[in-house]
Amino acid sequence: MAQFGDYQLAIYGAGLEGVTPRWPVDAATLERRAAAAMPADLLSYVQGGCGDERTQRANAEAFGHWGMVPRMMVDCSRRDLSADLFGARLASPLFLAPIGVTGMCTQDAHGDLAAARAAAETGVPLCASTLANDPLEAVIAESGDTPALFQLYTPRDRDLAASLVSRAEAAGYRAIVVTLDTWVTGWRPRDLNTANFPQLRGHVLANYFSDPVFRRLLARPPEEDRRAAIMTWAATFGQVLTWDDLPWLRSLTRLPIVLKGICHPDDARRAIDGGADAVYLSNHGGRQANGGIAAIDLLPEVATAVAGRVPLWFDGGVRSGTDVIKAVALGADLVGVGRPYSYGLALGGAAGCAHVLRCLLAEADLLMAVNGWPTLAAVRDAGARRTDR
Repeated sequence: MAQFGDYQLAIYGAGLEGVTPRWPVDAATLERRAAAAMPADLLSYVQGGCGDERTQRANAEAFGHWGMVPRMMVDCSRRDLSADLFGARLASPLFLAPIGVTGMCTQDAHGDLAAARAAAETGVPLCASTLANDPLEAVIAESGDTPALFQLYTPRDRDLAASLVSRAEAAGYRAIVVTLDTWVTGWRPRDLNTANFPQLRGHVLANYFSDPVFRRLLARPPEEDRRAAIMTWAATFGQVLTWDDLPWLRSLTRLPIVLKGICHPDDARRAIDGGADAVYLSNHGGRQANGGIAAIDLLPEVATAVAGRVPLWFDGGVRSGTDVIKAVALGADLVGVGRPYSYGLALGGAAGCAHVLRCLLAEADLLMAVNGWPTLAAVRDAGARRTDR
């Protein structure tokens, strides 16, 4: 079986023929290249965070004050990065975190389909956002044999929420990922300075415009009165969820329910006690609230609270394969990547996105090889230490 780290051999081998990588292999260069390729309003939306973006920056920078200690004289000629997704065996713990403007990130405005194709090509699951330029049924159709997840922004209309979840279940998604922290939009200066909110301009609303329940809320279909449809979306988006709503969410589907946005250990315990099938630690990439703690710094306490009772998912500031392994070492079962794959889509569509994923996986695999960790269990046993204390 090939190892993810073999991707570097392919790059070096191509170099012998005078071929260098079409797209960058490091996060910093990738972002710079993508910044030059993306429209300014889209770039500000993807790159931007809440307030002065201190929390967003901390998400990425905080990985630097966690360190790992290698072990020697261990046979790591073969590495096993496999992980579990509700009974489905994945080749790695990596997944594509939901991003609401993925559809806009490719030149043809079908970035959701391109991300799904990259998922099919690499075996890295896509968590498809409710906010998409293509209907959820079309997105999963491009995922091939790779499992897919559906992220729900819970609308105020309960029948619409039930319809979206029912469609996801019928389409074959493996779980419903409920985002908890976005019933209202955080203060995002980059977007406010340009008065740019893509949804109010009719972008990434395909799941609503194609939904029979949503269409019944309209006097005329979106094809005839797009502005009225957008305003109806704005009026229905953003249900405030409380713990009392968890039984209702649970009643909508037989699929596993994942609660995204959990940051406090007590909330993790309450989620599990309330029937959540997985806890997803995320601060929305620093886009929704400023003044918080870096997601990776919250992970150890939440992992202790979860204590293996359900899977623990994580995202926030992941920029490299090393970051992926550090998150695993601190207790994550699955690790989501966000902005970097958006940049890959912007530069090269599905192929560019797949390249970014392969680079992350190659770095993670080679780190395990060099540091004497043949399995993710060995990574967890090794753990990680704060280096700034």
